[in-house]
Amino acid sequence: MDMTGMSPEIKKSRILEALKQIVLKGSEMRPLIMAVEDLHWSDPTSEDTFKYLLDNISGANVLLIFTYRPEYVHTWGGKSYHNQLNLNRLSNRESLTMVTHLLGTEDLESNLEELVLEKTEGVPFFIEELIKSLKELKIIERVDGKYCLTKDTVDVAVPSTIHDVIMARVDSLPDEAKGLLQTGSVIGREFGYELIKRVTGLPEQELLSNLSALKDTELLYERGIFPQSSYIFKHALTQDVVYDSMLSKRKKELHAKTGGAIEELHADRLEEFCERLAHHCTEADLIERAIPYWQQAGQRAIQRSTYAEGINHLNKGLELLKTLPESTKRNQQELMLQITLGPALSAARGYAASEAESAYTRARKLCQQVGETSQLFPVLLGLWLFYVTRGKIQIGRELAEQLHSLAQQQQDPTQLPGAHRSMAVTLWVQGEFIPALEHAEQGIAIYNSQKHLPYTFREVQDPGVVCLCFASLSLWPLGYPDQALEKINDAISLGRELNHPHSLCFVLNFATIIHRMRREGEASLEIAEELIAISTEQGFPQWIISGNIHRGAALAAQGKIEEGITLMLQGMDAWRGMGAEGGLSIFLTGLAEAYRELGKAEYGLTLMAEALSLVDKNGDRNFEAELYRLKGELLLAQSEGNQAEAEACFHKALEFARSQQAKSFELRAAMSLSRLWDKQGKRAEARDLLAPVYDWFTEGFDTADLKDAKALLEELR
Repeated sequence: MDMTGMSPEIKKSRILEALKQIVLKGSEMRPLIMAVEDLHWSDPTSEDTFKYLLDNISGANVLLIFTYRPEYVHTWGGKSYHNQLNLNRLSNRESLTMVTHLLGTEDLESNLEELVLEKTEGVPFFIEELIKSLKELKIIERVDGKYCLTKDTVDVAVPSTIHDVIMARVDSLPDEAKGLLQTGSVIGREFGYELIKRVTGLPEQELLSNLSALKDTELLYERGIFPQSSYIFKHALTQDVVYDSMLSKRKKELHAKTGGAIEELHADRLEEFCERLAHHCTEADLIERAIPYWQQAGQRAIQRSTYAEGINHLNKGLELLKTLPESTKRNQQELMLQITLGPALSAARGYAASEAESAYTRARKLCQQVGETSQLFPVLLGLWLFYVTRGKIQIGRELAEQLHSLAQQQQDPTQLPGAHRSMAVTLWVQGEFIPALEHAEQGIAIYNSQKHLPYTFREVQDPGVVCLCFASLSLWPLGYPDQALEKINDAISLGRELNHPHSLCFVLNFATIIHRMRREGEASLEIAEELIAISTEQGFPQWIISGNIHRGAALAAQGKIEEGITLMLQGMDAWRGMGAEGGLSIFLTGLAEAYRELGKAEYGLTLMAEALSLVDKNGDRNFEAELYRLKGELLLAQSEGNQAEAEACFHKALEFARSQQAKSFELRAAMSLSRLWDKQGKRAEARDLLAPVYDWFTEGFDTADLKDAKALLEELR
């Protein structure tokens, strides 16, 4: 299969799917056992792979075995087909059984048994290494079929720790083999023949001879066929001990040689080795060479949507920068690191994360210092996203206008869709639906998914997806529910096509809102559950929280009110805990409606007071008409004596909806007021209010609102 041109996420999903198929097909031919040692040293990408396999092997003839240290906590949770066994130290009897197996005889001198039990304390790896060490040091020998001590342990230094045992074995090697083993420990747990040949500079025969000696001692294992063979330390602890045995100066020299050798061997594809190169350059104190590699490693991790790895790599680069003197070059390097770090933090910790603001604020200052206007756009975009999510809408509006002006000045086709995106979102939040729709449509018109994809990773979400979402979110209040549904479906299709998980979560979040506005509870619930599943798998806390709130609202709408309320309350506490206030009005309406259905109108009124105070504080006016309408409904539910106050709320809802030309909100407010007037005997006034609003609509007649409006008009005849 040709994977040229595929996005990293598509490649990742194809590789995982292929791996799954290989495992499942293999298990159909015969039971399959897969063993993974030292899981505590695995990286997040490897963990994702194991989790993917675990989620897809239930019912297959597959046994996955993992070993890891007690302090390690895996991320895939518990399943009925998962079992955990604690591997304790071996008993004395088990330890001696292992010794007799290693020595090939059950006939052991009692002094030898006591020595092994005392030194190893039941640790299997220690037992194995100690026996090999005792044999190599000629402290034990087989005499007449029986193994016994040949020297008094008082007169000889018997290794007392696993570290000592390994070093005793290493020290017994010839100098050339020992030096080769130390070089290998610098390269890594596993290293290829061509690489170590280039690092050591040894002639082929001499190198092979020393490698053979190391294999014979079982300190190294060989994989593959020469000359494509590679060598791996039997145990990670062996590598650590050998590495620690060297002087710092020697380590730095070997790290420098290893980095140079990798650069020479893979000059045409260095990006594939940037993480290893960053590590070796760092350990060699080649700081200025290491920093760009850490930046590149972080960028590659983010493009694979492995944000935790990316953040870790970028922070290592920033730490190294602190050791360099102030200079223009240093500031430019830091700018690139901060620009790459900002989106990763936004995705991994939420748009309102203070760490993301710090990264973008620092990057903005650096742009001013180095005069780097070409990098200012993604910096302002990140800050805009932070402030809008925090509910600081006016600051967000200023930044959106600055982004729009900057993109128009530079006429950069990669920036213009993002600029229209920021304007569309901000205007929509402020309840200016018509200009929001105009900006969204302009962004869609100039957007090109293939040209923009490389920039999506620095902008957190794809601008084409966002513009389609906010075209939909603007069309619904403006009275075009069918066009809104069409646009959100286009956004979902684009999100899936891009295979950019964060963009897909973004669109699924707003798709739940569109279906909720159309009062399609089942569809809203289905999408919310997909949002939760993807964001949980990818580790996107903001979308996990939002998905659970939407799920709660959908469950409440389907009659599972108490379950829905619990989910919404937990979700909104977590949302506030992230420092986010943007979007709270939408969340609060869902919770207030649930309380009304539960007969607790007073709780709902408290929520509406909070929501309306947020409108005044932040200028978040996209749901203002609905807030007043719902407040009126809650007042009526609380007491029939609240009719005058409720009517005032309905009039306010109509006023705000008309000022926004928001026909869908106007229809809802008109229905609420018409029902109240009908109860008061004002049937003609009620019909005269509702009929022209209903007659304005040209689509959406199969939606619940328009069906209810039609039914109400028939009752008012």
